[in-house]
Amino acid sequence: MDIAKAVGENLKAARQAKGITQKQIAAELKKYQSDYSDYETGRVQLDYEKIVYLCRRFDITPNDLFDFR
Repeated sequence: MDIAKAVGENLKAARQAKGITQKQIAAELKKYQSDYSDYETGRVQLDYEKIVYLCRRFDITPNDLFDFR
């Protein structure tokens, strides 16, 4: 599995665990829901600022997001 796809799956799981919709988090990022969906499917990679924001928002670490153990 490629990294972008793994990150997307971890991002989706973290978002769902918090009970937040794609539309809600997209609005926080000032994006369309379809743009945010691209992160969760691995079609578009996250930039550093979004990684930091989403980790803090979902209360996870970058290690959780990138599945480093």
